[in-house]
Amino acid sequence: MPATTTKTASPLLVIIAFAIVYLVWGSTYFFIRIAEQGGMPPFLLGALRFTSAGLLLMAWCAVKKEKLFVWKDIVAATVTGFLLLFVGIGMVILAERTLPSGLVSILVSSAPIWFVVLDKGNWPVNFKSKATIIGLIIGFGGVILLFSEQIGNVFRGTGSPMLLWMFLLLLGSVSWSTGSLYTKHVKTTVSSSVSTAWQMFAAGIIYIAAALVHGEFNNAKLQSIQASSWFAVLYLVVLGSIAAYSAYVWLLQVRPATQVSTYAYVNPVIAVILGIVFAGEHISLIQIAGLAVILTSVLMINLAKYRSKVVRVGKVVIVEKVGK
Repeated sequence: MPATTTKTASPLLVIIAFAIVYLVWGSTYFFIRIAEQGGMPPFLLGALRFTSAGLLLMAWCAVKKEKLFVWKDIVAATVTGFLLLFVGIGMVILAERTLPSGLVSILVSSAPIWFVVLDKGNWPVNFKSKATIIGLIIGFGGVILLFSEQIGNVFRGTGSPMLLWMFLLLLGSVSWSTGSLYTKHVKTTVSSSVSTAWQMFAAGIIYIAAALVHGEFNNAKLQSIQASSWFAVLYLVVLGSIAAYSAYVWLLQVRPATQVSTYAYVNPVIAVILGIVFAGEHISLIQIAGLAVILTSVLMINLAKYRSKVVRVGKVVIVEKVGK
């Protein structure tokens, strides 16, 4: 099995990095809601966030004299940016106009389930694990639980405008998983920072095109955007798209993947708390139960996927990943 080297790092820096990943990524759902409530059109929001973040990160890579322009890598990054940042995050942005940000984060937390289902190359390994199979069954049960209230409203004849956006949000999670798998298997020659910069920049350009088609550059619309929206966009660019990602990449270098992946359990909890306390959102007991079921499912899947044998050699920890 291939091994990865996990170097030692300052415990304080590790704590700070985890705090950034936990709190910032969990808070992005809330700040998307703030941006939209302040009058920021959805596609313009995506355009500003990802174009700015992509250019800033690319400038940083240029300062470090990294290789930026490799055509095949730019094409691969564009595909990834479309699947992850335009479709995956775009569905989040659009859905939050109708759904509570907490509920959006709960539905997005199901992404690891689709990752296992779509990872055809690893089916022989993944589906040999009883924990993975049980985790998937539990996860699908959690998703059904989340939809149960809205489907019940339809059958009672009261209708449910939220139902369509919930399904589209699931499609966004599937797109996110598909893009993640594509990124995992495509070979690139540039650094992960350069690739990510191109992903964000390419997604930003696609958002600009969508905003133009949607008529979001109308002067009247731009003038009506409140200061709170601009602050939220600034937060999403600097902290949501640059700081948190950088902290995440650094943590992968200094801590085991099993520990770093715990952000998936914390982010929806942070999003739900912020939505309830600061945005006055309502999350039902059934939706909370759905979150608990899905997170249990993700935990079982990750435990099966990331079982590791750890060998310490001096100050270096060699982690042999099993079942990946």
